[in-house]
Amino acid sequence: MDLRLVAYFVAVIDHGGITKAAKELYIAQPSLSQAIRSLERQLGAQLFDRSGRGLTLTADGQAFAGPARQILADVESAKRRVHAVRDLLTGRLEMAVLSTLSADPLPRLISKLRRLHPGILVTVRDPGSSSGVESQVRQGHAELGLTDFPVKSDMLRTRELWDQEITLVLPPDLAATLPDPVPLAAIAEIPLVLEYSDAGGRAAIDDALGQAIDLVAVECAHRQAIWELVMHGAGATFLPRPIAEAELRNVVVRSTSPQVRRTVRLVHRSGPLSPAAAAFLKVAAAMSA
Repeated sequence: MDLRLVAYFVAVIDHGGITKAAKELYIAQPSLSQAIRSLERQLGAQLFDRSGRGLTLTADGQAFAGPARQILADVESAKRRVHAVRDLLTGRLEMAVLSTLSADPLPRLISKLRRLHPGILVTVRDPGSSSGVESQVRQGHAELGLTDFPVKSDMLRTRELWDQEITLVLPPDLAATLPDPVPLAAIAEIPLVLEYSDAGGRAAIDDALGQAIDLVAVECAHRQAIWELVMHGAGATFLPRPIAEAELRNVVVRSTSPQVRRTVRLVHRSGPLSPAAAAFLKVAAAMSA
């Protein structure tokens, strides 16, 4: 159904006839009359009684008047919602985020986005692995993905944000016997507390670190618990330097030799992004500049 014709029908009712409605709508009277007849043909019903000097609503016209006004109101409401999303007054952003990045840099990125656009709702999914991030973005379950592993897919685009140093975080008694920086070869003798989940298994950090790891003391699915275990002396763990220095107490933060770094990447499907996703990319680009 042509919404323009519905609007014409309501205008004729509100202005009491074709002549006044045509003047208010800035269209010719014959054109408006033809538009009303076209609407009647589409509906298969006569909306106005034309037997007298003016137009009066038929029973069908009276029955259609309420729904016609509701149709126009719904359209205006939809327009306002679209404009609000476009203008970033509201909107929703679905993200798939690798668990190792959920403590940093995700909070900093979302905080900056929310300060600029407080109406946006961000939903963060944990896909369990880097391949899960890729899969959720590729399949459309998430619009953006945050990962630290290269993504090899013709369907996805990748934007590298920044590098992070991955440090070895130790209780002081473990650190006392180790050189600074800590050679990767020495990691095999260090009891480690590592992140683990049923969905993704042990969280991957880096190939070189993976080969160096030998003595795992605790596997834990709760990130905060891992930090507490390290602070209480249960073992060492690997964390980005900003997190280790800001969040953990009474620990020693050491670089490795050679130094281990990871690249934080945003991935998304090819094609236009929603206004919310585009705003997030703009925030990420500004923070990584």
